[in-house]
Amino acid sequence: MALAMRFDELIRSGQVTDYAELARLGHVSRARLSQITSLLALAPDIQEDILFLPRTNKGRDPIQLRQLLPITIIADWRKQRIRCGPLTEIGLRGRAGRRRPAGQGHEQGICRWFIASGHVSSPR
Repeated sequence: MALAMRFDELIRSGQVTDYAELARLGHVSRARLSQITSLLALAPDIQEDILFLPRTNKGRDPIQLRQLLPITIIADWRKQRIRCGPLTEIGLRGRAGRRRPAGQGHEQGICRWFIASGHVSSPR
């Protein structure tokens, strides 16, 4: 979620010209970048819930991008909240003791690149 917000900020500020440039810089496909930035279509309170989920120290995060993507295409924020409710409750109930090992998944590589390049600060 934070990465999607940062991508949007980079484009709005003119630091990068478009999502295609971001994809090239991050060594990911434009389709993957589109998936990540689609999170910006979530209702603001859902975005906030995602941003403030407890840190996952071991195993997988309790909420995965693949679970959120179908919700991002729903234009009505009320309906998003109904669909998303159980997802954010999972994360807020404390199942967050798991995180994917470093180096697995597309977000790991793009996150490391953007942190290393100074485009975003490390979450740690």
